[in-house]
Amino acid sequence: MWAHSMTVQDYQDLIDRGWRRSGRYVYKPVMNQTCCPQYTIRCRSLQFQPSKSHKKVLKKMLKFLAKGEISKGNCEDEPMEPSMEDAVAGDMALINKLDLQCDLNLQESLEREVKKKGKSTKKEESNEFIQSQDKNEELGSGEPSHAVDVHTAPKPGKGADLSKPPCRKAKEIRKERKRLKLMQQSPAGGPEGFQAPREPKTKPNQPKSLEELIFESLPEDASHKLEVRVVRSSPPSSQFKATMLESYQVYKRYQMVIHNHSPDEPTVSQFTGFLCTSPLEPENPPNGPDCGYGSFHQQYWLDGKIIAVGVIDILPYCVSSVYLYYDPDYSFLSLGVYSALREIAFTRQLHEKASQLSYYYMGFYIHSCPKMRYKGHYRPSDLLCPETYVWVPIEQCLPSLENSKYCRFNQDPEAADEGRSRDPDRLQVLYKKAILPYGVFKQQQREPGEEAAVLQYASLVGQACSERMLLFRN
Repeated sequence: MWAHSMTVQDYQDLIDRGWRRSGRYVYKPVMNQTCCPQYTIRCRSLQFQPSKSHKKVLKKMLKFLAKGEISKGNCEDEPMEPSMEDAVAGDMALINKLDLQCDLNLQESLEREVKKKGKSTKKEESNEFIQSQDKNEELGSGEPSHAVDVHTAPKPGKGADLSKPPCRKAKEIRKERKRLKLMQQSPAGGPEGFQAPREPKTKPNQPKSLEELIFESLPEDASHKLEVRVVRSSPPSSQFKATMLESYQVYKRYQMVIHNHSPDEPTVSQFTGFLCTSPLEPENPPNGPDCGYGSFHQQYWLDGKIIAVGVIDILPYCVSSVYLYYDPDYSFLSLGVYSALREIAFTRQLHEKASQLSYYYMGFYIHSCPKMRYKGHYRPSDLLCPETYVWVPIEQCLPSLENSKYCRFNQDPEAADEGRSRDPDRLQVLYKKAILPYGVFKQQQREPGEEAAVLQYASLVGQACSERMLLFRN
């Protein structure tokens, strides 16, 4: 559907029913019919702990900023297949690949401007965020999406050799050697008067938080300076207007190098229509984040120039990642992964002011596409049940997805969609500049197929949104 205007609460409710936007175009996959079911995925940002691979990306950025070091063997794309220890995303050029293909194709059919090739998958002028590089709940690294423990029967053998001492850990052997050495150095020459050294009572090593890793202090003579600025894109703030052409040039170069687009595309209007315009109405409630709610661009400035832009929506309960593009010359910094980690940290920052805002939405998780599985390794994360629209931990969903592309994640067979359309006649219609309930509207219409289309719309958006949003009928 084409959204001319939409409140952030309505869009929050829609993405919690499997919808997604591309510019003003808002769409929902037909999950039980599509070849590649796309499940909405969210990360519980407050409990997120970076994996080893995430830490490597952050350390790589710090080394580059501090000393200008460029890690070898990390240019262009990163490996997309997860390792057994912890799988991680490849370049963010691939983060929302299938999302964008779907987004662009749908938008092209409406605007007839953008060709069928593309990928898809933040402060008001006086309140612009600038996150300088100067500036915990523990969770293990993500498991592989199809991890299965294989238990094999032990092979028959003779068992342990009782004539030899039992095996001991190397740590125990070192402790024993140290004790014997201290005994030999003792004045008594033996155990009398000897006090064995105590094991220091240290707390187990606490992993560094995401913020500690990102904002680790740099030397005064650092080679580079990185700033992250959040500017409102719709309606465009003065900061956004001042940097829009530079941002467009980064996007154009990204499309040419990464996606092999011709130099004459995309046009400025295509760029703004896809990545800048938004149906979301800006809101600045007193109990909300300082930047307010709505659509933003998170700009990554390196030494005074834009090298990457993350397109995000700030909603009542989440930060929703829309898209990311970057200067291909900086592919070696793994800006896709780095930006995702920065967006998770940003979500946590917004939560300090807006307590309900605690989730990071990553778009769609497509288990049937191996290159899209890495989204599930930003743990802990949940997938949206396509039938009852409840959130289910991804660990509980993966076994089912191994057996079937399309799955109902809610294990209660009696559970139903609590937000389903119960009274379509209360649906609000905008007709001839007048607002009227569908129950009245349908008495004036006898168009074939009209009722079926309206009822389908009601079932997909749910009762609450159908009563708040206005369905335009011509």
